[in-house]
Amino acid sequence: MTPQTDTALVSDLASDLRAARFRSESLRAAWGVEADDAIGRSLRRPALRGLDGRADAQAVLARLLIFGVAQPVDDVDRALPALSSAGLVALGLASLRDGLVHPEAVLRPQSFHDDRGPGEWWVASDLDEIALGGGALAEDHVLGVGGASLTLAGLQLPTPARRVLDLGTGCGIQALRARRYADAVVATDLSARALDFARLNLVIDGTDGVELRHGSLFDPVAGETFDRIVSNPPFVITPRATGVPAYEYRDGGLVGDALVEQVFAGVGEHLVLGGVAQMLGNWETRDGVPGLDRVRAWADASPVPLDAWVVEREELDPIRYAETWIRDGGTVPGSAEFDALLSAWLDDFDARGVTAVGFGYVLLRRAEGRPRLRRFERLAQPIPSEGALGTHLAGALAQHDRAAALDEDALAAARFVTAPDVTEARHHTPGEEAPSVIELRQGGGFGRSVQADPALAGLIGACDGELSAGVIIDAIAQLLESDPAALRAGLLPAIRELLLDGFLAFAD
Repeated sequence: MTPQTDTALVSDLASDLRAARFRSESLRAAWGVEADDAIGRSLRRPALRGLDGRADAQAVLARLLIFGVAQPVDDVDRALPALSSAGLVALGLASLRDGLVHPEAVLRPQSFHDDRGPGEWWVASDLDEIALGGGALAEDHVLGVGGASLTLAGLQLPTPARRVLDLGTGCGIQALRARRYADAVVATDLSARALDFARLNLVIDGTDGVELRHGSLFDPVAGETFDRIVSNPPFVITPRATGVPAYEYRDGGLVGDALVEQVFAGVGEHLVLGGVAQMLGNWETRDGVPGLDRVRAWADASPVPLDAWVVEREELDPIRYAETWIRDGGTVPGSAEFDALLSAWLDDFDARGVTAVGFGYVLLRRAEGRPRLRRFERLAQPIPSEGALGTHLAGALAQHDRAAALDEDALAAARFVTAPDVTEARHHTPGEEAPSVIELRQGGGFGRSVQADPALAGLIGACDGELSAGVIIDAIAQLLESDPAALRAGLLPAIRELLLDGFLAFAD
């Protein structure tokens, strides 16, 4: 069924959901923390057990709209006194058969927290593995809020923007997040069905200022520029072979990682000077060329100069990569269908000499002249708070840009403060007075750790905003009986890196 957007009916739906306490926190309390964790593993039975014996509005709507379990018409009518089961059918979210209301979509609460405080959306999407209880998904399936979309939402810079483009909006989650800091959002998608869901979700949550457009990649915004572009594109590498389903929400229809490469090639001309694009992506290690090196080449080849900061979060071998996405489509291991799909995937990788596939975060910025930020890195450690990375990235860019405008003398004259989440650990060999390893650890951001020598550790420890970096370095040189000029030559570049990493900040 196609979701409909009747504003009067949607208003009634939202009113009923509020009255039923159809919110993340209260629902989590209803079935418990362990059952909630199980939902993340596509297990619904523990949560349904927590609702056993209950016929109140919250329980009825949770069974129907979260877990895809048909409910008696009378129970649904009591749970939705303003909308009624007939209204739910009229919105395309359910159907009536044999005295039961059968869900045709899921509608789930999604909580979040950003610089403006906590909030929650209701997000509708197609019935998924949890609601269907297994089985292959339809190729035009519209995905709800998953791990990747939450990651990208947390990565979005929370700083004000005039216009934002959400490229490949899907159910609209990125547009909802972007509208919290942007004056206006344009959200595009190749899937008309996805745009129908996005439109419904915007109305449910009372979000205006978002224009929906149908089309592929940058076609719907030809000739337009934006302050910010955010995209969770269909980056999954899928063999273009007979019998392999191509899911609109994840498969871009191109060979290998060509779709992500196309976004790199086209994004610059749609950014204003200084505008930032953020996206997720996959890239292949191919014929011995590491994936991050290929990504660097894409950034270098852009017709518009781009600053680039790319973080590879994980790398999978071809077998594990194929298994992940075959399972994602609902095909289970051990079946003939799974074996056939796995063979198709591995044949495709072999044909291009692919030995690994990386996944990560991409930040591109239209540069004014020669790009000044070029960082391509692998970070496999756990991230303390992935949902707050947007704030960290915004601060890191601001610190980097300020430092990049200073020569070495001006940088030495500046005063810095150590970030409050930085701690130091010293490791000693038994019987030795001096530490063998000094480790600086970051409690927020990307959760980085830096091995420091005594000079760098001394600098970080002394940065309290009172003295300039140059004065501190000279004092450390005297204490360590080192050459001050040589120590400056080593520590000033380190300061630039620590500003970008979030260990240091300008004092003022």
